[in-house]
Amino acid sequence: MTLSRLSYALLILVISLVRVVHSIDFNYPAVFNFGDSNSDTGGLIAGLGESLEPPNGVQYFKSPEGRFCDGRLIVDFLMDEFDLPFLNSYLDSVGFPSFKRGCNFAAAGSTILPATATSVSPFSFAIQVAQFFRFKDRVLELLAKGKKLDKYLPAKDFFQNGLYMFDIGQNDLAGGFYSKTEDQVIASIPNILVEFETGIQKIYDQGGRRFWIHNTGPLGCLPQNVATFGKDPSKLDELGCVSGHNRAAKLFNLQLHALTKKLQTQLTDANVTYVDVFSIKFDLISNYPKYGFEKTLLVCCGYGGPPLNYDTRISCGQTKDINGTSVTAKGCEDSSEYISWDGIHYTEAANEYVASRILTGLYADPPFSEKMPYVLNLKF
Repeated sequence: MTLSRLSYALLILVISLVRVVHSIDFNYPAVFNFGDSNSDTGGLIAGLGESLEPPNGVQYFKSPEGRFCDGRLIVDFLMDEFDLPFLNSYLDSVGFPSFKRGCNFAAAGSTILPATATSVSPFSFAIQVAQFFRFKDRVLELLAKGKKLDKYLPAKDFFQNGLYMFDIGQNDLAGGFYSKTEDQVIASIPNILVEFETGIQKIYDQGGRRFWIHNTGPLGCLPQNVATFGKDPSKLDELGCVSGHNRAAKLFNLQLHALTKKLQTQLTDANVTYVDVFSIKFDLISNYPKYGFEKTLLVCCGYGGPPLNYDTRISCGQTKDINGTSVTAKGCEDSSEYISWDGIHYTEAANEYVASRILTGLYADPPFSEKMPYVLNLKF
């Protein structure tokens, strides 16, 4: 970590320790996560029988570990600070995975709305929720047979006392722009959130009481979207991001926030926390030198060179024939200088920074920074 990034983290810590606001309990026995590639720890790769190529995973795991990143994701840093192990994917059964402290149902490419024949992932939000119910039923069935598997499976009360985390919706918006106008994408948001609310309600009806909901990030600042939809300079803002995508993301987040306020009112015995990831990421992109980064829209692991080093025809780690020449999308020398890992996903360094800001509690509704002596455990 650079000195400036460390100094900023310490400043945020001081602010969080003196601000008195609403608090929430961080003593979760388990975490159950639902989402897309922002929190997928191996679901899509295992579920579709595919593979990720190096240099994915190079920074922390030293090899690809099902994550579309050079290392850890935001969810990994959060689990670490909850003093819980990294979440194993529900779909990855190899290696005797332990689900004692939770399970990850997220899969890259997943949407809130039901998947279609052309979807990247068949594991849409409703499917992930159904997988959770299957997981829960099977766990309770096995626990009833004896204690042999206790060390691998969550206890019955973990399902009520655990934390349910959600980071999904990005692909509904980003994917929509390939076939819809901006107005049409925006018009689809209410239906997307009806589907999301249905899933939350089902989990609540099954006993879930602690919900942690991330909003979506600045889609227009993903190099993939800049490369595809930003060819006309008039479509870009002062940061070089696609304005329409970010407008849609903001409107999605506004309606998602309203939904969480509604749930906070209706589910009176539940704790529903909304986390403004968009503001954290947009501030990072806008002020990247202050936080110790050197590249914003330039991709670390890509092909094509500046200004984006991104080509839609080839993914990180792949070798392909392009225009009669064999080329490889290689990783950069120092990914800690970059925000974008592969044009779609953030680097471990950027994820680390975002997680540190989330843990201040200042970007949550209700905020929880009164609890932030807990953040003294931060390892980054």
